[in-house]
Amino acid sequence: MDASWEEFGWERLGHGVGRRRLPEWDATVALVAGADGVLLFDTGSTLREGAEVRSQAQALFGRRVTHIALSHPHFDHVLGTAAFSGAEVYGAVGLAELLERGKAELHTSAVRHGVTEHDAAEAVDVLVSPHHQVCGEWTLGLGGGREVVLADVGPAHSGHDLVAVVPGSPAIVLCGDLVEESGEPQAGRDAHPSRWPAALDRVLELGGEDAVYVPGHGAVVDAAFVRAQREQLAVRFGVS
Repeated sequence: MDASWEEFGWERLGHGVGRRRLPEWDATVALVAGADGVLLFDTGSTLREGAEVRSQAQALFGRRVTHIALSHPHFDHVLGTAAFSGAEVYGAVGLAELLERGKAELHTSAVRHGVTEHDAAEAVDVLVSPHHQVCGEWTLGLGGGREVVLADVGPAHSGHDLVAVVPGSPAIVLCGDLVEESGEPQAGRDAHPSRWPAALDRVLELGGEDAVYVPGHGAVVDAAFVRAQREQLAVRFGVS
């Protein structure tokens, strides 16, 4: 299974765990496989991207994605979700309602950032909101002893930030855009800057000093990088 990650343009992070940096916006999607289920973390910016990830997951594991976790509501992380029929979708508490009422804004944001009008409209028309809303922590069992902890750590980068922790030696923490390596963390209109440093404190607590931290954009980092970015954000936004 793991020997094929690179063949599909994915980066192996651990046994049954890998991620891909999608083109255009360098957004990360990640897969975590257990004996019975496969979790996808984020789904890309269009149905086309989602469908490509779906076919690659099928080729890697010989089965469908069964669970999806959405890190936050921005277009480049959620618009591919409808490509995964039958998957159970998880998000931070409040995300489902936000996506339902914010379809027009999501469409506008996608087009403003370069998604074609057709692709944006197609994805928004069939947008899938989370079936399960995570308040605090939610442990998903994927079979064979594989568990993933989903944690609602926001608001911070957005109003609804979710991370996924894959226990192990080392643990792997899928951070979404709470952490960015390929550029300065982006704080849009829905950001909560005063609470962002505290969210990163929680991320570090969940992962620990030896964990592998996977940003929403950019290369994999360590705890020291996350801690330094936390301090930079605190200075940038004038919080402790």
